[in-house]
Amino acid sequence: MIDVASFGEPMVEFCATDVGRIKDVYIFRRGWGGDTSNFIIAVARLGAKAGYICRVGNDEFGKSFLELWHSEGIDTSQVIVEEGGFTAVYFISLLPGGGHDFTYYRKDSAASHFSPSELNPDYLSRVKVFHSSGISMAISESCKETVFKAVEIVKANGGIFSFDVNFRPKLWSPQTAKPYIEKIMVKADLIFISREDAILLYGETETEKIIKRVYSFAKPKAIVIKMGGDGCLISDGKEKINVPGFKVNVVDTTGAGDAFDGAFIVGMLEGKTLEEIGIFANAVGALTTTGFGAVAPIPRRRDVEDFLRESKP
Repeated sequence: MIDVASFGEPMVEFCATDVGRIKDVYIFRRGWGGDTSNFIIAVARLGAKAGYICRVGNDEFGKSFLELWHSEGIDTSQVIVEEGGFTAVYFISLLPGGGHDFTYYRKDSAASHFSPSELNPDYLSRVKVFHSSGISMAISESCKETVFKAVEIVKANGGIFSFDVNFRPKLWSPQTAKPYIEKIMVKADLIFISREDAILLYGETETEKIIKRVYSFAKPKAIVIKMGGDGCLISDGKEKINVPGFKVNVVDTTGAGDAFDGAFIVGMLEGKTLEEIGIFANAVGALTTTGFGAVAPIPRRRDVEDFLRESKP
């Protein structure tokens, strides 16, 4: 039985090796990315049984993803290889202070062609947690419909739906995104939203107002506000827990929020308290910022446990 499955778009990553605008950098390090793929890799590295649902092209990049997921022990029985399709790519330019900027080449990718009819209801009915994101919904109309259909199946069979807002204005405008994001949040058991998401969608910067805004239309079991290096704020509707982050040498923040989500889900499945889950997820997110790229720095369980023994928030 798969503990956690996610749906979305995997993307091959080309990360600059020097700080500067993309036009000024000559050497890039090839890796892997895509928020829900990063998420499921974190889940697998932290010890849970993981599966991924998507389409990839039958190109070399698609093959590299299948090899990656197999090496991580991720179930790929629900991955469709599209003949003649291509796997999306993106380039990361590194900014001073650990920030980054993205350039995407993803329009009409194989992943964007996934349709609700390609979902396997029997597979989804047996997962404990299904995870997706605003990015997965934004890449195409059929992918948006797929998320809604998958959630319907999972919830009907007693599974948990985890959703990361992950709003990207390059994919859709706030006006277009908000109704669909709020509609899917109504169905979510666990909602992840970053401060950046809240600012872009609602113009909110105060965590209390963000929580109040979400609870005004949705009733999840928990809302998690991701605050980067400042840690996270967790609300279960009754109490709010502010869990400070860890100070680390930040190299590249790509994928840290996705790895945080994966750690949070693993901690939840292991029965940790909300505070313990927050500490665990913050540690995983922090460690992911200490190397280049989205996937390579995602820590394995032993690395996280060693880090927690030696570090304090």
